[in-house]
Amino acid sequence: MADVASGGKSGKVVIRNIGLLLSGDLDQPILEADTVVVVDGIITAVGREKDCDTAEPATLIDARGGCLAPGLIDSHVHPVFGDWTPRQGQIGWIDSSMHGGVTTMISAGEVHLPGRPKDIVGLKALAITAQRAFDNFRPGGVKVLAGAPIIERGMVESDFAELAAAGVTLLGEVGLGSVKAGYEAKEMVAWARKHGIQSTIHTGGPSIPGSGLIDKDVVLEADADVIGHINGGHTSLSEAHVCELCEKSSRAIEIVHNGNERVAIAAAQAALQLKCPHRVILGTDSPAGSGVQPLGLLRLIALLSSLGRIPAELVFCFATGNTARLRKLNCGLVEVGRDADFVFMDRAQHSAGRTLLESVELGDIPGVGMVMIDGLVRCGRSRNTPPAHEIPQVMNDH
Repeated sequence: MADVASGGKSGKVVIRNIGLLLSGDLDQPILEADTVVVVDGIITAVGREKDCDTAEPATLIDARGGCLAPGLIDSHVHPVFGDWTPRQGQIGWIDSSMHGGVTTMISAGEVHLPGRPKDIVGLKALAITAQRAFDNFRPGGVKVLAGAPIIERGMVESDFAELAAAGVTLLGEVGLGSVKAGYEAKEMVAWARKHGIQSTIHTGGPSIPGSGLIDKDVVLEADADVIGHINGGHTSLSEAHVCELCEKSSRAIEIVHNGNERVAIAAAQAALQLKCPHRVILGTDSPAGSGVQPLGLLRLIALLSSLGRIPAELVFCFATGNTARLRKLNCGLVEVGRDADFVFMDRAQHSAGRTLLESVELGDIPGVGMVMIDGLVRCGRSRNTPPAHEIPQVMNDH
């Protein structure tokens, strides 16, 4: 299912009988609440049912004792046009990821476009087009923040001012174009930041023809806002260098599915040891040569929790509230005033874990029973996850 973004409103939505409410906030990852109220796509109340105004909802959802969490945010994707990826020759990958609980995606560059323009006029035109297109078109309802130009040599500050004025808010991975030296990247990253454009830098060995090694010294000198796929995309820097980046940089630590899994765990543990877990954000780095993984974020969450020995409720924050705050998004947290983007989950049927969190900590991905974006139900039981033990039920929908 792929939809043109519309102005349709959810009306009043009441979600009751929530058994586990994950907030997305590292400081309080589990909320003592069983009810969420939404009006026109925005959360208006979170608490106990007796304390919330639940009268006359347009939509009433019984969570049946399952888990409600913020929709997952994939911090690193490579879209092109629509719900199509020429990299893997697939249609429908964004909608399929929504069935894995993803409600927002952030482009790290539209790099897989066949014949991608590398001249300055062309790269700006592509970024503006991608930003406009995905602003108007939401596959499966997923919010895709796209239009992330790959910077090239010869760009000047006015180019970044022009991009910002046109609505571009992101840079594609620094290092995928001709700008690979730390001093060159530092200047352009600073121009981007001055004009309100957030930057991500490629980290590790080359991923596609034309990219190259971006080592720890370049990453530190460039000082981009996000250390993109710190565990490699695909090839990682050494574990020692990755841990050094975590320690010496204050920027976001992005861990991806399509990277080195051993180093992913090391980076997450380093952030905990350095007492800066709020810097950790998660992505898939897909579509890529590794493929498209609709359950990539859930698999990464299970990996970090089970093998990294990190409580599952904290790892879910890496993929939700941490990303929302670092990316300045209005989703990712279950709190009043935030977008009503939710994933309803429960432990997979026949998991060895007795609860959702325990099952994830044992390495099992959860079952997704429903996904909601802007207060609108986008899918019921996921076609991609194992069946959830309990799935929510829409009691009425006017």
